Amino acid sequence: MQKPRSDLKPNTADYENLPLVTANGFREYDARWLFGKEINLLGIQALGLGLGTYLHDIGVKPKVVTGHDYRSYSLSIKQALTIGLMQAGCEVHDIGLALSPVAYYAQFALDCPAVAMVTASHNENGWTGVKMGAQRPLTFGPDEINAIKKIVLEGLGRERPGGSYISVPDMRETYLTAVTKGHKLSRPIKVIAACGNGTAGAFAPEALRRIGAEVIGMDTDLDFTFPKYNPNPEDLHMLHAMSDAVKAQGADVCLGFDGDGDRCGVVDDQGREIFADKIGVMLARDLSAQHKNAQFVVDVKSTGLYLTDPVLKERGVKTDYWKTGHSYIKRRTAELKALAGFEKSGHFFFNPPIGHGYDDGIVAGIQVLEMLDRAGGKKLSALYDGLPKTYGSPTMAPECPDDKKYAVTDTLVKTFSDMAAKGEKLLGQAIASVVTVNGVRVTLEDGTWGLVRASSNKPSLVVVVESPVSEEKMRAMFAEIDGRLSKFPEVGEYDQKI
Repeated sequence: MQKPRSDLKPNTADYENLPLVTANGFREYDARWLFGKEINLLGIQALGLGLGTYLHDIGVKPKVVTGHDYRSYSLSIKQALTIGLMQAGCEVHDIGLALSPVAYYAQFALDCPAVAMVTASHNENGWTGVKMGAQRPLTFGPDEINAIKKIVLEGLGRERPGGSYISVPDMRETYLTAVTKGHKLSRPIKVIAACGNGTAGAFAPEALRRIGAEVIGMDTDLDFTFPKYNPNPEDLHMLHAMSDAVKAQGADVCLGFDGDGDRCGVVDDQGREIFADKIGVMLARDLSAQHKNAQFVVDVKSTGLYLTDPVLKERGVKTDYWKTGHSYIKRRTAELKALAGFEKSGHFFFNPPIGHGYDDGIVAGIQVLEMLDRAGGKKLSALYDGLPKTYGSPTMAPECPDDKKYAVTDTLVKTFSDMAAKGEKLLGQAIASVVTVNGVRVTLEDGTWGLVRASSNKPSLVVVVESPVSEEKMRAMFAEIDGRLSKFPEVGEYDQKI
């Protein structure tokens, strides 16, 4: 394998003959690059060879599912990846245009241990990436990603004979049949399926119709220019559009799906944008009524209600706060044999008997509709209002370079940990806890908390704040964190602020 370069420029002879791969594309739990600038097609091919080599190294049968999302360049990237996998002696099962959860499901349906799904998820156009795994339903974390990074960047990939290619033309139908089997609403709940012109438009509306929902499609035509906004149901642009649609259509709920369909966002019948962690609390209430001694896993960005909600406490529900990231929560949910895992970004993971353990926005959407169906005629707004009131922020992302963001986070981890150890006060209150499993989440005695962590897939930090007391307390916590971050010259503008 030829050792990749990181300094190649487009429109040069070397660019057409040598692999370009920059190290920063290997992230904590997947790989993402700016296509053309940070990786070229030969670099993608090198990645395929590296992944195939790694599968052989760890003794996994080299059968790999591949699929691609609906971006103008994703098919060519998948083809380059496939060449590399075949060079490594892999049997490649190509399911065509797909969502990430369709690729994960195909691992089970086709009995393939490994997956390499080409997608940049909700990132802006220009980005590409690959979500990889070799132990269904899990995807790679830092250890596996770093092993592949070493193979690729040091040119250690090894070619082997026996590579082959199998086209799988009917996986869409196989998947839709599987996720809707046994699910039938007792009444035609009126739901808007918002897809942001992403790949989910070819899957989600049909799935919801098959379980008996009255479906109104919103931006379901696939358009890789994303003419309105990126398909990201955590972004306020998409959430506001979903809210407007609910009010205009008089719908019971709007379900929003991201670019590769592994996340689901929810807007209630009043047009309120409900963050996914609160949807998780409602689902936990619903599921814990059916499954005794339920265990859940949530990420550190999520609401504190999982520990304080009286309904969950009465039922003896256990909740584990863990690292943000689909691979981390997926793995932790599997390790603890939890019924489900919830992430504030909209990743929902359901273990058997509900799902296979991976994140699937459509399966999550079906669970939300079935929760409504079981609610005895109550609207989603009533279920939401039935939760204890908290005041929470969206997920905010101030810019910070990849090579600086972890140092900034480490500084704040030490600052708040030292304050707690010395008994110092924050905002005039005692510090009740400091969770450092992923960045730092500092909680005050009245339950107000703030989180700062490094983003795993973008050059930015992540900031979230919440208070069960008042909006004023929530904003005060944000001001405290923002004031500390403003002292770092490497921290730039926020994507959004409260």
